[in-house]
Amino acid sequence: LPLRETEMLELSGRHLRKLPTPVCSLSTLQKLYISGTGITELPDEIGGLQELRILALDFNKLEEVPETLCRLPHLTRLYLGSNRLFGLPAEFSQLKTLRCLWIESNYLYHFPQVLLQMPELQSLQMGDNRLKTLPSGLPLMKGLRGLWLYGNRFEEFPKPLLRMSQLHILDVDRNKLTEFPDLSHLRRLRLFSYDHNPVEAPPNVADTVFVVGEGAQEFLEAREERLQALQQQKPFFVYSPLHPHNN
Repeated sequence: LPLRETEMLELSGRHLRKLPTPVCSLSTLQKLYISGTGITELPDEIGGLQELRILALDFNKLEEVPETLCRLPHLTRLYLGSNRLFGLPAEFSQLKTLRCLWIESNYLYHFPQVLLQMPELQSLQMGDNRLKTLPSGLPLMKGLRGLWLYGNRFEEFPKPLLRMSQLHILDVDRNKLTEFPDLSHLRRLRLFSYDHNPVEAPPNVADTVFVVGEGAQEFLEAREERLQALQQQKPFFVYSPLHPHNN
């Protein structure tokens, strides 16, 4: 297969000072992996990869995301973890097809406001940054299903999360949280992880949520016993208008 017609290119682990420009002329490329190469910047020509779906740039030395990267019309997954990023450019919201963004282990002191303009984003990995608060507009991200906020600097449970009713996964491990509000109204939540916080007890969550953290095992066991007891108390015959004996 000629290189110019390839759909996937793996350059991870190679020592590159910069991305070879010819790579940016691969018009059919859909997956590009450039993890752990030591690159510090990307060429403007990367905007030429118009068919790109997946781009892995983690474990490099990038200090900013170039505007041209924001012009990739089909990009669905972008991995930017373990770089030197302090934020994202305003043009980032042009990535209308992006569904998965991993930007963990960077230098984010503030939640990038541009992400609030990306309601289709489903998975947002922001662990090991410097965040202390979340913007009140966070619920605008209606598509978000997984949010990882472990290893940040939250001292209070961020109130905008209370309005994220569509979340399935929420990870706040390794912060400085001492208490939780009632989370039982988050009916779609399936996994809540709060390990390594100074909080003394798990939060009140819906019975469908699996919790991970200090005291979680006892909490889950007690809940299981309660649910089993309720199950045993249910009458054998339940009235239903569709039940043949009720017609």
